[in-house]
Amino acid sequence: MTVPLSILDLAIIDEGETARDSFASSLALAQEAEKLGYTRIWYAEHHNMPTIASSATSVLIGYIAAHTQSIRLGAGGVMLPNHAPLTIAEQFGTLETLFPGRIDLGLGRAPGTDQKTLHALRRDHMSSDSFPQDVQELQGYLSGNTLIPGINATPGAGTNVPLYILGSSLFGAKLAAALGLPYSFASHFAPQALQDAVTIYRRDFKPSAQLAEPYVIAGVNVIAAETTEEAQQMFADSQRRRVTQLFGRDRTFTDEEADAILQSPGGQQVKQMGRYSAVGNPGEVRDYLDWFTGHAQADELIVATQTATLESRLRSFQLLADTALPAGV
Repeated sequence: MTVPLSILDLAIIDEGETARDSFASSLALAQEAEKLGYTRIWYAEHHNMPTIASSATSVLIGYIAAHTQSIRLGAGGVMLPNHAPLTIAEQFGTLETLFPGRIDLGLGRAPGTDQKTLHALRRDHMSSDSFPQDVQELQGYLSGNTLIPGINATPGAGTNVPLYILGSSLFGAKLAAALGLPYSFASHFAPQALQDAVTIYRRDFKPSAQLAEPYVIAGVNVIAAETTEEAQQMFADSQRRRVTQLFGRDRTFTDEEADAILQSPGGQQVKQMGRYSAVGNPGEVRDYLDWFTGHAQADELIVATQTATLESRLRSFQLLADTALPAGV
């Protein structure tokens, strides 16, 4: 591999476990990833999802940072329309003050949940319309050049926490280019616009105080195992779990029911979400990621691994590191 590798940790609550177990698993993963030489780990803001525990993203980052030494940690991302920019500046300014040089702040404009939960968050459905202005307001707080006279982030001002624009459409690409920020594309679950978005971002990029040249992080699913057959079985199981997440509505499906749904028109959406997936033995995974790096015009890859147990996720990341990261990192 010729680009850095990072991890998107969805803080999965495995079957039969609790949110507390999920946090312990995230810490174990972060400590192992630090040893293996991964660049960063990001945690995504989701709400009202019984299998994902990363709703309070900044709190989880603080917990992991306190028990690791060097790996970068951040949000991938904070759904900014759910929050006041000043609040996020204070939260991530606090993290950067406590753990200098290790904190990232990825920003998205999606709700990270459904319409009913959006209302519970006290978010208006038009909140995303002000996303570009909110990003700039947040940037002003973190740089110490506030756009609102008399309002400053404490902590936060002058910390210059690096911002990343997250997206799965052309909107985010255009915004990241206009503001001169790094761009992270969610191709691990929304692959359709990947190449067009990255092309537009690179073409229209304007240098900024944070970034002189365009920088693209592309998401990709990875399941590595000792054998191709084992990896493919874990991938099939992960697709069944996604069926439950998207269609279950408080119920689970048998393997046979999930497979039937996957063959339906609605299930094709689940298959399409996993279009960019490196599944196989270490050599097969490495070869796929080499291809995907060029296909995505990526400067960095961020890997999502959704398997049923912490042990299988750790093993996948270990095998990937063995084959794709420089020896002795």
